[in-house]
Amino acid sequence: MIAEYLNTVLSEGDNSDVITAIGHIAKSIGMAKIADDTGLSRPSLYKALLDGSKPQFETIMKVLSAIGGQITINPIPA
Repeated sequence: MIAEYLNTVLSEGDNSDVITAIGHIAKSIGMAKIADDTGLSRPSLYKALLDGSKPQFETIMKVLSAIGGQITINPIPA
């Protein structure tokens, strides 16, 4: 369900929408758990996943991993 949600946001939204969606998922799992899994502090996570924030790619990758996701690259159909 998480992957389907993120894939929909990725295909239909912009960067801010994706970060917001990742933040919603992280909050639903629990920010304390995500903080433990990523090694980041809870305040840092909240700040990085705020609407309009521009987190570092490394942070997004850590959070994606903590929520059970990964990035896969597929060719764009011609």
